[in-house]
Amino acid sequence: MRIAVLNGPNLNLLGTREPAIYGRETLADVEARLRAVAGELGAEVSFAQENGEGALIDRVHALRGTTDGAIINAGAYSHSSLALRDAFAAVEVPFVEVHVTNVYAREPERRHSMLAPGARAVLCGFGTYGYELALRGLVASLQRRG
Repeated sequence: MRIAVLNGPNLNLLGTREPAIYGRETLADVEARLRAVAGELGAEVSFAQENGEGALIDRVHALRGTTDGAIINAGAYSHSSLALRDAFAAVEVPFVEVHVTNVYAREPERRHSMLAPGARAVLCGFGTYGYELALRGLVASLQRRG
């Protein structure tokens, strides 16, 4: 089973950007943990991080026929990008949306996700552990119903 993990703007700064909000774990730390979990689950994971919306959309387009599912933390694009939502609809790849913080306890503009209606699940507020929960849940979901 192949799972792609996509990260959007500013997530390359995880661990150093506003650590009181986002924590001190880096994106490299998250990726290492997910590789270990994927091995435990018998899955393969790939990783990409893009700051630009168009580049992130290109990454979603590349999922078609190459992956069984995806995990995405689109950062602020989750709240604003109709194009990103349309990209996921076009490639028909099941995905889980992840946010490090509880977006519903933050500013009002962060409380709506453009991606959530098309997602198999949405996880927020568990810190970087949300990525692991997303991976475990997505793999189990794909094994059950494809």
